[in-house]
Amino acid sequence: MSIKVQDFFKPVHLDENIKDSDYESIKQIIEIVKSLTEVTYQTIYLVDYYRRNFLYVSDNPFFLSGSSAKQVQKDGYLFYFKNVPENDLKLLLRINTAGFSFFRNLPLNDRMKYSISYDFRLKQKSGNYMLVNHKVKPLLLDKYGNPWIAFCIVSLSGQTESGNIRCNSNELKKTFRFDLTKNVWVETSKIKLSKRHKAILIYSAQGLTMRQIASEMKLTINTIKYHKKDLFSRLGVKSITEAIVIAIEMALI
Repeated sequence: MSIKVQDFFKPVHLDENIKDSDYESIKQIIEIVKSLTEVTYQTIYLVDYYRRNFLYVSDNPFFLSGSSAKQVQKDGYLFYFKNVPENDLKLLLRINTAGFSFFRNLPLNDRMKYSISYDFRLKQKSGNYMLVNHKVKPLLLDKYGNPWIAFCIVSLSGQTESGNIRCNSNELKKTFRFDLTKNVWVETSKIKLSKRHKAILIYSAQGLTMRQIASEMKLTINTIKYHKKDLFSRLGVKSITEAIVIAIEMALI
C-alpha cells in the first residue's frame, strides 16, 4: 500500500471559497496559541484543511523529531511520512478517514463539541520511537459546517501501543471508541471514578507511596490496594503512571 499526502485530504470537503482576507482573523488565534505554548509542555499546532498545511507549530522538541518548528511547519503532513513508521502511518490514514466520517454524521450544532484522540509512534532525535497521544479539535468551520482550521495537541501517551481511538465530548458527556477490527464507532459508557479512586490518582501524581496514601486517607494499605486494582480495571491500565495520564486525558480528575 503506497500512501501519499493527498490521501489524508480525500475525506475533506470544503465547499466554501475561502479568501486571503478570511485569514486575517486567524492571526489573532495564532498569537493566542503562541501564548498557550508558554505554559504547557505539550506541542500545539494548527492544521489548515483548506490550504492543506500547518499554520503554526510550537517548538516543543519531543514532537519535532530533531527538526526545527519552522521546518515541520513547512513540511506539513510530509512530516509524518518522514517520522512515523509505516504501520502507524497506515493507521493514521484509517483514523483520518474514520474521524471525518464521524464528524460529517454529527448534527451541525455538535461539530465544535467533539475532539478525537489517538496514539501513534513518533521518531525522536535519537532515532528511537516514542508513543505519543494526539488530540484534534475543530477550531473554525466553513459556513457549511465543514472543518477549516483544527487545533492539535501532542503529548506523551499513557498507553502501551498505537491506536486507542476515541471521539469525546465533555459538554455532551459522550464518548465513542473506534473498533479497528469491525471498522465502526461504538458509543461507550462514561468511566466513573469514586472519590477514593480520584484521591489515589492525585496522591500518586504528587509522588506519595502506598503507605503515605493510606495514611493520608486514613485507610489500610490493603484497602488502598483494593481500590487501586479496581481503578486499573476501570481504566484498562497496568500501572499507576498509565492511570494518571489517561485520567487526565479523559478529564476524570
